[in-house]
Amino acid sequence: MVYDVIIIGGGQSALACAYYLRRTSLKYLILDANKYCGGSWSQNWDNLDLFSAAQHSSLPGWLMPKTKNEYPTKEEAIDYLCKYEMRYDFPIKREIKITNIEKDSDFFLLKSNHENFRAKAIIAATGTQSKPIIPEVNGIKIFKGKQLHSSEYQKAEDFSNKKVLVVGEGNSGAQILAQVSKVTKTKWAVQNKPEFLPDDVDGKDLFGQASAKYKAKQQGKQYKPKNYNIGSIVMVPQVKEARDRGVYAEFNAIDTITETGVKWSDGKHEEFDVIIWCTGFGYATDYLKNLTEIQQDGKISTNGTSAKNVDGLWLVGFGQWTGFASATLIGVGRSARKTVSEIKEYLSASE
Repeated sequence: MVYDVIIIGGGQSALACAYYLRRTSLKYLILDANKYCGGSWSQNWDNLDLFSAAQHSSLPGWLMPKTKNEYPTKEEAIDYLCKYEMRYDFPIKREIKITNIEKDSDFFLLKSNHENFRAKAIIAATGTQSKPIIPEVNGIKIFKGKQLHSSEYQKAEDFSNKKVLVVGEGNSGAQILAQVSKVTKTKWAVQNKPEFLPDDVDGKDLFGQASAKYKAKQQGKQYKPKNYNIGSIVMVPQVKEARDRGVYAEFNAIDTITETGVKWSDGKHEEFDVIIWCTGFGYATDYLKNLTEIQQDGKISTNGTSAKNVDGLWLVGFGQWTGFASATLIGVGRSARKTVSEIKEYLSASE
């Protein structure tokens, strides 16, 4: 069987694309590497807070139901995604990991761990979760304690009675530091001075800024940003609570990692049992390596979401390079809608 479109990935970006595909006559299929619904959300830590209220954390067509607290939890986000998938009865095959893709003049051949698939067009929606980045800091390989990336972190209680260094000045670092500092001794390592958003700014405001920037660009106008950096730390309740405890008052930069801890930029040495790297992710696009050139971080050259050098390939939900706010629940719908429209035109032209 040859599908019109195959979506690779089963998370929020894949579901947003499927929502618009189901409104067409195209035959499509979602291939998800995970065993269960919810995409990569199940791999996040237990007490993760979203940055926006439920009504501003929704995919196209159906608002996330009102949550217990102002900001949805990881479990509530997973529940919403699973119910969204069931609501629209999307065609999905699970535990299918794409290992390679080949293309001839007529279709793509997708090779997987179980079976092969054929499609006229592909949407890559595999995100970043499977590509954690840990920087090459001097001495990192000689540290004798435990090291883990934020993608492996689950709950603070796992580190009770351990001295923990949390590395990274972003939202992940701030939230994980807030949690672990409740159960044990912690320190915060940053490369740049941490910046916090005003208390009343959340994901809704950040999406509004991204939308305004997108609109200005489309109209050829100059965008005038607010007087804060939208990449700063969002003041969700657990971050506010940690701030009030003085958790973020002290931070430092790493010079070198030693066998037992770190040498700080001021020359002082401090011992740690655990280092948690909250240092971001690359892009999970390795399986596209036979189709086009891939940059070291996983990026591919695109026009919007369409791959520049591969006809029939689109990439959705990878962040700013595939659309403003496209890595967010509320933001990916715009990219998904435009992508499906382009795919319809592409397939019509090739008939």
